[in-house]
Amino acid sequence: MNFSHRWILALLALVMLLPTDAVLAQKNKKGKREVSPIIEGRQKVRKTDYDTIWKFTAFDAKTKYYCPFDYTTMETATEEHPKAWAAMTPVINYLASVSRAPMRMCAIFAINPNIEDDVYKKELVSQAQQEAIASYELYKKWSEEEEMRNKVQFQVAQVDYRYWMGTEFFNAPMPQEDIIHLGYVLYFGSKKINLFPSAAENAQKFKDVKFFPNDATITESYQTYMDELATYLKENDRLEVLLCGYSDNTGTDAYNLGLSRQRAVEIKKALTRRGVEDYRIEIEAHGSDNPVGDNTTLSGRMANNRVTVTIQ
Repeated sequence: MNFSHRWILALLALVMLLPTDAVLAQKNKKGKREVSPIIEGRQKVRKTDYDTIWKFTAFDAKTKYYCPFDYTTMETATEEHPKAWAAMTPVINYLASVSRAPMRMCAIFAINPNIEDDVYKKELVSQAQQEAIASYELYKKWSEEEEMRNKVQFQVAQVDYRYWMGTEFFNAPMPQEDIIHLGYVLYFGSKKINLFPSAAENAQKFKDVKFFPNDATITESYQTYMDELATYLKENDRLEVLLCGYSDNTGTDAYNLGLSRQRAVEIKKALTRRGVEDYRIEIEAHGSDNPVGDNTTLSGRMANNRVTVTIQ
């Protein structure tokens, strides 16, 4: 290798050691990473957990407010003259008068509980999240045009519609739309605060219910367990239970999905017979997904034939 070749290789090695544009951009941002506004999971909160926005005169840093504003109308609201802010009027008036007031706004939505197709539900959740983010971008553009200097942190979350409505769920007509746009949960202040406190934060843990392969029968050994679970739910009426059914990987995907659902259904039946309200029991079928044991062994397959019990 001659001198010129060695010089070229040395130059290439030096270039490879230099920071790329992406690295420089990260350094310029002082290591800050963009955080997704999406809050994962379905939040178990009730409308009554929040103060009404109509009581709002000056922000209270200890209070979380609920504003029933359909954020999908943001484009119309920001284009109309005068602006048609509807339920958001007190908020906009406040922000216009207090130019540096911080605001945390979380768009909340629910999926119609009458929808049972899990695949379609996931599609709706993704659509609802993108709708909320697009609406916030419109608000952000408008606020910049209005030269509003308020610091805003935006988020979007799914809530459980039955839980959100509480006892009102049984008296109010069911919405017809698949995605129910509930509005905003708002917080004014710089203190870090949990917008969705969980009633199940200190809830009792319950073990998985195991099943024999190709069987959805609850064995006699779990009858006392069912009594204890039902008693706990009746004594804690704000809590609900999520039953997720699973199977091993023997058989077709369709068969395993159906078997896992039937297992969760059988536990639900056992709880309703013991006096737990139907609407407080949610079931999901996962088939052979998320194995906890090795499906090539008998003991592993036995471990995978189960229903997980989550208090929420």
